Amino acid sequence: MEIVVSDEGVEFEDFMAARYASLLRTAYLLTQDRVLAEDLLQTALAKCWPVWRRIDDPGPYVHRTLVNTYTSWWRRRWNNEYPTDELPHTATSDHAGLDDRTDLGEALRRLPRRMRAVIVLRFYEDLPEAEAARILGCSVGTVKSQTSRALAKLRIDPALLDAVREQS
Repeated sequence: MEIVVSDEGVEFEDFMAARYASLLRTAYLLTQDRVLAEDLLQTALAKCWPVWRRIDDPGPYVHRTLVNTYTSWWRRRWNNEYPTDELPHTATSDHAGLDDRTDLGEALRRLPRRMRAVIVLRFYEDLPEAEAARILGCSVGTVKSQTSRALAKLRIDPALLDAVREQS
């Protein structure tokens, strides 16, 4: 039995070879957890694979699938949380290849999910406002306002203010 690799499979593999690390970093910045980031990316890619040959521009499509999957996980996980009398043990942080900016990571974690997604796409992925809007499925004005609000929250975040004071 001979296995034939289609042209779509090769394109998908080429795309993954070129973009996997970047997509994993984006997933980590959204989830703030290495294991969840890997699961999120794999789930998003599994959703993209069946329609790969119909995708004109895979970069934004995969990013949007990643963000939408993240949002749906958050909604589902939110409904499945159960209170407990005992706090779980805290795990050590794994930054998926990011530099050691734990204060910034903590500040990002405190942002609402939509604002975090905008900050990640605009500043970590270095995407223009129009591209971030396309990925998030909203208007450019929404990206601008969410960016402005997120940056305002980051400017007054106590951990970041302490870090700035320590550097002075």
